[in-house]
Amino acid sequence: MINLLRSQKIALHLALKNLFRNKKRTALSLLGVIIGVMLVIIVLSLGAGMKKYVIDQVESFGSDIINLEIKVPGKDKSSSGNAGGIASGTEIKTLKLKDAEEIAKLKNLEAWYAGVMTQKLISFEDKNETAMIMAVSAGVFEIDSNMKIEKGKKFTKSDDDNYQKYAILGAEITKNLFGNKKAIGKKIKIGNQKYQVKGVLEKRGSTGFFDFDSIIYLPVQTAQKKLLGTDYVQWIVFKSNDTQKDAITIKTMEKILRKNHDIDLPIDDDFTITSMSEATDMVDQIFSILNALLIGLTSISLVVGGVGIMNVMYVAVTERTSEIGLRKALGAKNKDILMQFIYEAIILTLIGGLVGIITGAVFSKIAEIVASKFEFILSFPVTLFSVLLAVGFSMITGVIFGYKPAKKASRLTPMEALRNE
Repeated sequence: MINLLRSQKIALHLALKNLFRNKKRTALSLLGVIIGVMLVIIVLSLGAGMKKYVIDQVESFGSDIINLEIKVPGKDKSSSGNAGGIASGTEIKTLKLKDAEEIAKLKNLEAWYAGVMTQKLISFEDKNETAMIMAVSAGVFEIDSNMKIEKGKKFTKSDDDNYQKYAILGAEITKNLFGNKKAIGKKIKIGNQKYQVKGVLEKRGSTGFFDFDSIIYLPVQTAQKKLLGTDYVQWIVFKSNDTQKDAITIKTMEKILRKNHDIDLPIDDDFTITSMSEATDMVDQIFSILNALLIGLTSISLVVGGVGIMNVMYVAVTERTSEIGLRKALGAKNKDILMQFIYEAIILTLIGGLVGIITGAVFSKIAEIVASKFEFILSFPVTLFSVLLAVGFSMITGVIFGYKPAKKASRLTPMEALRNE
């Protein structure tokens, strides 16, 4: 046991001595490992940060939300065909307010609002701009806790039922149109109609690239009748009493909608229903797949680093044949020579891994600072999993690629090594 420990200590000492003796070669060998580990750390850090950000944004609407949206019949709700169809202007005209009113009678649902979105040219005095119009029913103020009135009043269900031409303005659009002037009670022109400003919202910020502060909110029935000339909506949001019963509630909602829309088969559904828990699970699944793909791509750099270590060690074996021969002549065994070169590979990957972790953490912090400059409050944590994965993979790569040249060195006989010298 003592002899074994002594031989391992000698092998480790010689490995360190050789690495520090050839600093430039060691640095070049480390570079590939450092880049690979750094990329793995950055990818996992950014992935974790973005995943948390998206889930937080989704959950900011409430964990007890059930969302009903239009869907292109024959397409899966998460498919590119459905998203592309809706984005390209495919109109689904079957979702109506009466659907919402009937579904709202279910015991597990306590509130709802329906909505439709469009863009219109708006103006006030000599100021003109194109703005996003979100026409919603009055229940939005009960469900969306982030929608808070700063000045004036919200419109009511009675206002909506009586087609009152009221508008609620986001903070940014209010500033653009009125500056420091009073907005409440003034009339703005939307299209060719005038709407009275009834309320101004508190500053809310953005979700992704969607700026809530630049939106104008109108009563949905007013917008349908007087602005859009339609009788359908694009989405309906419900608030559930018990999220544990959401699955059963959604099944009942589907039955009601299929009956109302004369649909026999689920594949022909012109709607899709998603609970908040299902939405967060979907986000989690998407980011897991993305992380796996990105880790696979960044791991290529670790393999390249491993190839670099192998090439350097082959050169080292060639240059140190006399040393190997002398050690063997003095009694060193094959395994002692093997371990000396294996230690060199392990040390290279370990140092490269540690430097890569530090570098990756620094870049992740820089990414947080850059995001904050664009008003995105993001956190990119360096997790224990990412550290273990990066260092573990780099060390395994180093050992695998370092084994062959180490094996070659250990098989040299004293006579071969001295004769080559």
